[in-house]
Amino acid sequence: MAKKSTLKKTLKIIGGLIVFFTLPSLLFFGFLYLKYDEDIPTGQQGPKADQLATQMLNALNEEAYLNTDYLEWTFKGKHHYKWYKSEHTCEVSWEHFTVILDLKNSKNSKVFVADQEYNGIEKQDYIKKAENYFNNDSFWLVAPYKAFDNGTERRLVKTEDNKEALLVTYKSGGTTPGDSYLWHFDDQGKPKSFQMWVDILPIEGLEATWENWITTESGAELPTFHKFLLFGLELDNIKGLQL
Repeated sequence: MAKKSTLKKTLKIIGGLIVFFTLPSLLFFGFLYLKYDEDIPTGQQGPKADQLATQMLNALNEEAYLNTDYLEWTFKGKHHYKWYKSEHTCEVSWEHFTVILDLKNSKNSKVFVADQEYNGIEKQDYIKKAENYFNNDSFWLVAPYKAFDNGTERRLVKTEDNKEALLVTYKSGGTTPGDSYLWHFDDQGKPKSFQMWVDILPIEGLEATWENWITTESGAELPTFHKFLLFGLELDNIKGLQL
């Protein structure tokens, strides 16, 4: 009887702990879902949408970005990048790993572990991880400049306050094709935030800011901070050069 009573008490404690840790999370998710979740807008394709995208690029000095050969930055203090844009390579570093990505042919990429070149059975896994890091982290740096990438679709959307917003959908390419972003602009036409309809987020239409813009040595305009719900995404040590 004593053993049975002890087991019952233990199960009760475990059940209580599960409820204690999961119930607040479920309630918080439910709150976020009801507050933020919304259907993706439709909008109109055509010259007006392309014109709005062009205005955004002009506000950011796209020509300077296109002429930037080298970009360097750190994402959230964890992932470090040295992107040789004109050479289509990027050095991606995290923890004690470094991957020299060939962005045109991943088979030519090299992996280093603790500064020693690695050709073991997990080499392709490390290359794939570096590619995923690069696709995600570079997007938070240069996404506005990708509005006319191959495989993109642009739509002009009228918001509830009768302002123009730009919906960009990536039909192909990247890590998660099919993702859509609705750009909102300040009075100068520079992006101030976007809403996201992306595969990795269970709530549709969540918004992240684009702020604390800097002008790099090459003249390209790049953000250093994004506010996403209660979280902040910082981009540090940003350099943009013409080599």
